[in-house]
Amino acid sequence: MIGYALLLAPSANRVYADAAGRLARAELAVFAGSGVLDAPPSDAEVTRIGGVEYLTFTAPAPGLGARDLAHLANLSAAYALFERVGDDLLRPVPLHPLARYDSDLITIPKYAGKTNEQFTRLLLNVTLLASAAAPRMLDGGLVVLDPLCGRGTTLNQALMYGHDGIGVERDSQDVEAYAAFLRTWLRRKRLKHTAETTSVRRDRKLVARRFEAVLSPSKDAHRAGATQRIVVLNTDTTRAREVLRPRCADVLVADAPYGVAHGSRTGQGLSRSPLELLTAAVPVWRELLRPGGALGLSWNTHVAPRAAAEAVLTDAGLRVVDGPGWRDLAHRVDQAIERDVLVAVAPQPG
Repeated sequence: MIGYALLLAPSANRVYADAAGRLARAELAVFAGSGVLDAPPSDAEVTRIGGVEYLTFTAPAPGLGARDLAHLANLSAAYALFERVGDDLLRPVPLHPLARYDSDLITIPKYAGKTNEQFTRLLLNVTLLASAAAPRMLDGGLVVLDPLCGRGTTLNQALMYGHDGIGVERDSQDVEAYAAFLRTWLRRKRLKHTAETTSVRRDRKLVARRFEAVLSPSKDAHRAGATQRIVVLNTDTTRAREVLRPRCADVLVADAPYGVAHGSRTGQGLSRSPLELLTAAVPVWRELLRPGGALGLSWNTHVAPRAAAEAVLTDAGLRVVDGPGWRDLAHRVDQAIERDVLVAVAPQPG
């Protein structure tokens, strides 16, 4: 067996940083069980080496190959990887995470209620790994749907990975803020792109405003027709099927309102619990997933127990994923928020 030590990335969020080692261990277990790795890691532990916290693990000899390293480079808390040599030496192992664009696409936006960037990446990772599209995670070209997209943190992470993004958001100010940011960022980076906002009508009635950007990471990619697309629809998520075709997404990632600063809005008004929203929305979201597609959900367990959230997903015909790592992703956000993660998969024919 070959030993490794993964140095964990620092986090600006102190509370999240305290849970980073445990979450990294759970995320590594999900990678190991996903089938995308040739040499799945084992014996993962959070270990202090020289007073610094690492995630240590082993892999079968001859160790991690190029494709395994390409996958593990995208662990949400990965900062640097070392091979352990003897008892006290660390040999650097190069990591090349997916990064089609500069990291400021993710880090520049600052606003109240923004989901932690490392957690956004973790949630997207585990959802991709649970889906039938997991073998294509590194290849780009998948469609990531966020039906509660806010100001687009998940959509920007999808762009970084080389995927397309679709967002649905009922708050018009959030949609306008995201459109303004992306337009400005694209112009500042001098990337070839188009960006426009249009109206979506059905039977002459306005049902949504649609922002769409088509972009390429380089001039060569643009000339070759290698483009990515971001679409954000300003409408209620429970009406998403009115503006999106069925089976349009490989994965769906949703960070449900926590019921503290932001409640869940349904036809009955504002609620602290996300269950009313999820009960109304998940059957709609289910129709947007391709066969084998995965739905990843995070929410505040203080206002909705895990069993109730699982029931909403299974009642919609989805299979909740379980196994090593999957039940170890819960963590404290602040005094009023304990965040957990559920991922469920749409059945495939046959």
